[in-house]
Amino acid sequence: SLRHSFDRAKEGYWHLLPVQNTRTKAPAQQEMVAARRAFLSAGYYGIFGQALGELCLEYGQPKAGKPLRLLDAGCGEGWYDRCIAKQFEEAGRPLELAGFDIAKPAVRLAAKALPSARYAVASSSIAGAQGWADVLLNCFSPFAQEEFLRVLRPGGRLIYAVPGAEHLFQMKAVLYKKPYKNPVQEVAYPGFEAIGEREVSGSITVPAGQLEALFAMTPYYWKTPRDGAARLAALQELTTDISFRFLVFEKK
Repeated sequence: SLRHSFDRAKEGYWHLLPVQNTRTKAPAQQEMVAARRAFLSAGYYGIFGQALGELCLEYGQPKAGKPLRLLDAGCGEGWYDRCIAKQFEEAGRPLELAGFDIAKPAVRLAAKALPSARYAVASSSIAGAQGWADVLLNCFSPFAQEEFLRVLRPGGRLIYAVPGAEHLFQMKAVLYKKPYKNPVQEVAYPGFEAIGEREVSGSITVPAGQLEALFAMTPYYWKTPRDGAARLAALQELTTDISFRFLVFEKK
């Protein structure tokens, strides 16, 4: 079971982080979570949520007579999970969903928005019971190989989402003098067998009010020179490509 003997907050999530890991800048984190939620709720990444749900339905194999057990590693404020839950409901497929993230304000929002799921404030090293998950999601986060193998049941599936080559290229062209496409790598992970891949692409036009949220959701936010960030902040709107790759693995 995923239930730990830790404090359960009134919003319905579990607090599993050791105390020394919780000293984050609360207001800044809260603002970023709110901005991210507004951006995702506006539907800019709709093709991502749709594809993720379809892949979970296609590759998810529950144990006989049981709901599909889905674990979202780094769930954020749960928008992707809600996209998946909606598709499972429409398909009449039972789903048992759990997720964890180190950002407490995000987990609080996720738990409120999807009460049927179980959410925890945790880092990967202590979240999730061994062999619990039929499907594990890892969206835009580092590949924690040992942890992923631990929480997946034998034969369980991992859906790993990474940016496609063209993802946010026009945003990068504003931020940097020499923008580069994202590398498209085929990486082998011991203990996992690659069983599927899918890519979805589109174009979005983002007004100034949402651009900062999009920028803050990217790794570029932490490493862009000030003049690049200023150029982005000066725009009324930006039209940019979006592109996502989904790599599907099976635990051997």
